[in-house]
Amino acid sequence: MRYFTICLVLICSSISRASEQPNLLFLFADDQAYHTIHAMGNEEIRTPNLDRLVKRGTTFTHAYNQGGWNGAVCTASRTMLNTGLYLWHAHAVDTKLKNEWVPQKKLWAQQLAAAGYQTFFSGKWHVKAEAETVFEVARNVRGGMPNQTDAGYNRPTSRDDDTWKPWDTSFEGFWKGGKHWSEVLGDDGVDYMNIASKDDRPFFMYLAFNAPHDPRQSPKEFVDLYPVDDITVPASFLPEYPYNIGSNKIRDEKLAPFPRTHYAVQVNRQEYYAIITHMDQQIGRILDALEETGQADNTWIFLTADHGLGCGNHGLLGKQNMFDHSMRVPFTVAGPGVDAGRRIGTRIYLQDVMATTLELAGAAIPDYVEFQSLLPALKEDSKDVAGTIYGAYTQTQRSVTVGHEKLMLYPKINVSLLFDLKDDPEEIRDLSSRDGSHARKKALFHEFLAQQKVVGDTLDVTAAFPELAAK
Repeated sequence: MRYFTICLVLICSSISRASEQPNLLFLFADDQAYHTIHAMGNEEIRTPNLDRLVKRGTTFTHAYNQGGWNGAVCTASRTMLNTGLYLWHAHAVDTKLKNEWVPQKKLWAQQLAAAGYQTFFSGKWHVKAEAETVFEVARNVRGGMPNQTDAGYNRPTSRDDDTWKPWDTSFEGFWKGGKHWSEVLGDDGVDYMNIASKDDRPFFMYLAFNAPHDPRQSPKEFVDLYPVDDITVPASFLPEYPYNIGSNKIRDEKLAPFPRTHYAVQVNRQEYYAIITHMDQQIGRILDALEETGQADNTWIFLTADHGLGCGNHGLLGKQNMFDHSMRVPFTVAGPGVDAGRRIGTRIYLQDVMATTLELAGAAIPDYVEFQSLLPALKEDSKDVAGTIYGAYTQTQRSVTVGHEKLMLYPKINVSLLFDLKDDPEEIRDLSSRDGSHARKKALFHEFLAQQKVVGDTLDVTAAFPELAAK
C-alpha cells in the first residue's frame, strides 16, 4: 500500500510539473543579420510575421554569436547552442558529441527531454551528432547548405547577366526534392503543433530554417516585391575590403564578382530580402498553427539566427568577419508575462537561449553550461546598450566590444581597428589615428585578454600588438 501511495504521489507530482511547464518554440534562421526585420527599423524589407513577434514580445537589440573556428561559422554557432559551451570549449568537444555527449544525454534537447518534454526537430542541424537520436521526432534533417551549381557564384557580372533566377527550380538548391525547403519546414512545424496538442507533455520544438543562406532562392512573387533599383546600398559599401583578414576570397565571398559593384550588391540584397520574406510567411503558418491548436497561451517563443551576414557591407558578402552585420542577430522572446513591444539594449549571446529554456522548464542548468539564462535580463528596464562581447574567427581575427567602443584585431597582419559604435554604428570610421585612441585601444586590448581566458581562447595576440600589450 505504501509503495502504491509513493508511486501515486510521484505520478501526480510529474503531472503537476508538466502542467506548469511552458511549451518552448525555437525559431532559428541561418545567415539572418540583425537589421533585416521591418519592425526593427528596416523600411525596405517586408516581415509581417516577424513584426508580429516583435510587437508581441521583448527584443534584445544587441544579440551576438561569438564566432567560428572555420569558414562554416554556423557549425560553431550551433555547437555552442546545443552544448551551452563557449566558442573554444565547444570546439574542443565538437568531435566528441556523437560518441560521448549524446550517450550521456547532455545536449540541449536531451536535457529538456529529461525534464519531461516531447522534443521535435526539423531543418538545418549541422552538429556532429544525429538529430534523429537527439530528438524524439526529427524530420527533413538538412546539412550545412543547399546544393547549388556554379551558376550561383560570381554574379551578376553586369545588368545583362540573367544566368541565375532565384525561382528557377532547375538549379535545385532550396528546390531540391520538389518543394522549397522553407515550405517543407513550415509543413513540419504545422504538423508538429497538431501532434503536440494531443500529448499531455509540454513540447520543445527546434525549427531551423536554412533560409536566408545562399543560394538565396524564393518564388518569383517574393523577388518581385523588391525591384533591384530600389534596394539601398549600405553606407559601408566598398569595392573590396582593404585588409587581408583570412576570409577575403573564401567561398562566401565568391558569390559576387570582384571588385564589388553597387548593382551586384543590390541584386544580392534583393534576393536576401526576398528569401527572408518567404521564410517570414512560413513562420506565420507556424504561429497560426500554435494559436489554432490552443497552445499559444502557454508557449514561450524564441526567434533568432545563427549569425549575421555581410551581403555588401565593407566589400564583404560572408559572415567570416568581426563586424556587427555578421556577428549580430535578431533575438525576440514572446511568452506568458513577457512585456509586449519592449526592447532591451543589454548585450547577450544568442546561445543564452539554452540556459533560459532550462530555467523555464524547471530543470537544473548543468555545471558545464557557460551561457547564461536571460530571465533576469528580461526584467531589466533599460534600452541603453551595455555589456561586453568577445568575437573570434579562426586564428586570423579577434574583437572585443565594451560599452560603445569596439576593438578589432587582425594578428596575422598586425592591424588593429577602433570604432565608436554609438557615433558610428555602421563601423565605417577607424579612430586609430585620433588623439587619445592609443589609450582607449590599450584598455580594450587588456579587456580582450581577460575575455580570452573566459572563453578558452589560447591564441597569443600580444606578440602581434606589443604596443597594446604593454602595461
